[in-house]
Amino acid sequence: MMKILKLNKNILFKVLIPFSILISIVFNPLKVFAEIAETEINGELMNASSEFLRDLDFETWQLVAYKSPFFEDKLILRVIGYPGNLRIDHPTKLQVDSGRKQWLLNDKTLLNAELANDGRQAAAEFDLNELVNNIDKNRPLRLSLSGVFSELPVPPFVVKEWRSLD
Repeated sequence: MMKILKLNKNILFKVLIPFSILISIVFNPLKVFAEIAETEINGELMNASSEFLRDLDFETWQLVAYKSPFFEDKLILRVIGYPGNLRIDHPTKLQVDSGRKQWLLNDKTLLNAELANDGRQAAAEFDLNELVNNIDKNRPLRLSLSGVFSELPVPPFVVKEWRSLD
């Protein structure tokens, strides 16, 4: 009887407890906290949302949303890739999908002298106001930029950051 009890304690401490800890981590992931931070954009410090996301081809993109003093404090979305990944003809529209809804965001890249004169062509900017003004929930979005990426998922916490800037 003592041997069975000892065996059960060994199983408990060596197998069941680590297994239960692992299960609790997997099914209760760490929460992600959205953060708006001061970021230098176009030589000025301003509040911005900055997130790195991966498209369906596992390419990483940085999305920076900020209110631009150059565009009457409109909300601008800057899409940044590694130099060489974002060679597009301007102007082009950024397609945004959410369920049955779709938006086409206007290209503002050439109106930003810093980006227009940057030979790396690693960034593009789009008018985010229309999108933010037409959504009432922090819903997941899918971005598409013709010839660059076909689908870039944007989680709800990023949309919440964007909406908080407006």
